[in-house]
Amino acid sequence: MAQTSVNISMDEELKENMEQTCQELGMNMTTAFTIFAKKMTREKRIPFDVSVDPFYSESNMAHLHRGVEALNNGKGVEHEIIEVDE
Repeated sequence: MAQTSVNISMDEELKENMEQTCQELGMNMTTAFTIFAKKMTREKRIPFDVSVDPFYSESNMAHLHRGVEALNNGKGVEHEIIEVDE
């Protein structure tokens, strides 16, 4: 089967992290993307859930920044981390 090239642009740090992860799994990025493409075309879907993590919403990030600022100014209240079972 004939081969073709695909160019993908991504953040440099993300690329380095992906290369490291691929290496740990005993493959390269080409193999990882080929696995993704084969699974996607076979199943006719993205083979993992794609969703927005509400933790990173604009309003929550603003709330977290206000909390950090308050702590840095000696006005915040520290508490233990609360673990929530999903």
